[in-house]
Order: sequence, then structure tokens, then C-alpha cells
Amino acid sequence: MSDPSHSAHGPSDTHGHDDHDVASHLKTYWAVFAALLVGTVLTVLMAKVQFNSVALTVCIALFIATVKAFLVAGFFMHLLSEKKTIYAVMAVTVFFFFALGGLTLWAMHDMPQKTETKTLYVP
Repeated sequence: MSDPSHSAHGPSDTHGHDDHDVASHLKTYWAVFAALLVGTVLTVLMAKVQFNSVALTVCIALFIATVKAFLVAGFFMHLLSEKKTIYAVMAVTVFFFFALGGLTLWAMHDMPQKTETKTLYVP
């Protein structure tokens, strides 16, 4: 009988992964870790910078957060290989985003009768 501790690929094979495959994954994980560190440093530095527009500040913050979220979800959570499921969930999310945005815009000027619009002055 054969020894169950050795697989058909030799003693370096552990659960279907050889040393080269594991080293390749480790390089990827370390690169993603370094990119996340850079993203975190950028986030802290951008918090100290004053931009002329609040919209620009929000766009930069959301861009950095989106890149970091993609790195975590794609590589650490192994979601890059789940393309069909991810696209289905994203399609539903995009549909509801536009549907709720459309409902909000549609109802924006829909006031109850005998209601006055008041503008508050806050210095």
C-alpha cells in the first residue's frame, strides 16, 4: 500500500499546493498589505489637507476607501474568483441605487397641502 502522508506530487505538495504556488500567493498578500498601508497613510494625510470644495474632499476620501475595500475584498476575501456572484450582487445594488435615487428626486417637491417652505439662516 502507498503511504498516505505523501501525495502523487511529492513531499513538497501540501493540500494541492506546491512551494512555488504558496510563495506566489505570499508575494501577492504582502503587496496588497503594503498597498493598504500606503492607503491608510494617504487617508491620514488627506484628513489634514484643506480643499476648496467639500465635494472634492468627499470624492478623494471615497476613492481611497474604494481602492482599499477592493483590495481587502478581492484578495484577502478571495472574491476576485467569484465573478458571477459579484456581478449579480452589483447589478441588484446598482438597480436599487438608481431606483431609490429616482424616487427621491420624484418626491423632492411633493409637499403636503398648506405647507410652507422655510429657509433657515445659520451663520
